[in-house]
Amino acid sequence: MKAKKHVLLVQFSQTGTTQRLATSFCAPLAAHPDIELTRITLAPHEPYPFPWPFFAFFDTFPETVQLCPPALQPLHINHKVQYDLIILSYPVWFLSPAPPMAAFLQSAAGRNLVADTPTITLIGCRNMWLRAHETVSALLRAAGARHCDNVVVTDPGPSLATFITTPRWMFTGRQGTFLGLPPAGISEPQIISAARFGRAIVHAFEHDRVDGRQPLLTGLRAVTVNDALLGNERIGHRSFRLWSRLLRKTGRPGTLPRRAMLGIYFVFLVTMIITIVPVSLAIRALVRRLRPDVGAAVREQYAQPSGSSDERMQQFDP
Repeated sequence: MKAKKHVLLVQFSQTGTTQRLATSFCAPLAAHPDIELTRITLAPHEPYPFPWPFFAFFDTFPETVQLCPPALQPLHINHKVQYDLIILSYPVWFLSPAPPMAAFLQSAAGRNLVADTPTITLIGCRNMWLRAHETVSALLRAAGARHCDNVVVTDPGPSLATFITTPRWMFTGRQGTFLGLPPAGISEPQIISAARFGRAIVHAFEHDRVDGRQPLLTGLRAVTVNDALLGNERIGHRSFRLWSRLLRKTGRPGTLPRRAMLGIYFVFLVTMIITIVPVSLAIRALVRRLRPDVGAAVREQYAQPSGSSDERMQQFDP
C-alpha cells in the first residue's frame, strides 16, 4: 500500500441490523493503520419510528417506490478528501432502496461523491433485493460511479415464514422466535462473517487492485440468488408501481382519503401473498426441476458483478 487510503461508508439502518452488518463488513478496514475509514449515517429530517405504527409504515410505501426522496439532515463531509472507495449500505423497503439512500444518490452531494469512484453496495434485507439493486445500480451509473461489487445478506428463514416474522418485528419490535418460526432478520453468524469482505478489500488495497474496474469480492459468496422468488418480485414490483402512483393521487401522507386507500391496498396485498405467492413459488420449483439450466443462467445473471461462488472463503473467512 503506497499511501494512506480513504474509504467512505455511507449507511442507513432503521432497526440497527444493517448498521451492525456494515460495522462488521468494515471492521478490517477500520483496523488497518494505512486506511482511514469515514462513516456517514443518513438521517431524514423526520425520523422514522420503530416499532412502526401500522398506517405510518404503509404510508411510506408510495414515496419509497416512486423514489421521492425525503429531506435529509446535513451531511458532514470533508470535500477536500478524494475517496479511494465508497461503500453504500442500506436495507430494502417495498422492493426499493430505503428512502434515505435513494435521497443521497439523487442529491448533488451524493452524485459528486460517487462520480468516477470505486463503489460497493451492501444490502441487508428480508429476501427480495433484485429490484432495489437494479434501481441503485441505475442511479450509480447516472452519477458516473464505478460500481464494482454488490454484497447481499438476507434473512436465513424460510420465505413463507418471513411473511409472519418480519411484520411482527416491524410492528412490535419483537425479533425472537414465534410459534415455532425462526427469529426475524439477519443472524449473528451472518453479521460476523461479513468481515470477510473487509479482509478481501484490505488485500486488494495492499495489491493496488482497487480501481473500480474489476470486482474485488468474487469467490466470497457475495450474493445468493433465489430464482424461485424472481417471479414474485416481478409481479410485486409491477403491482407496487401501480398502487404507489394511485395512492399518491389520493393525497399527501397522513390524509384521510389516503389512509382509506391504504386500507384497501393492505387487503389486496394480503390476498396476493396468500394466493399468488405460493402458486408462483410452486411453479418456479417445478421449472427448476424440469429445466435446471434455465435457473442456473438466471442466478448467474443476477449474481453479477461479485458472484455467488465461494472459492476464496477459506482465505478470508477462516
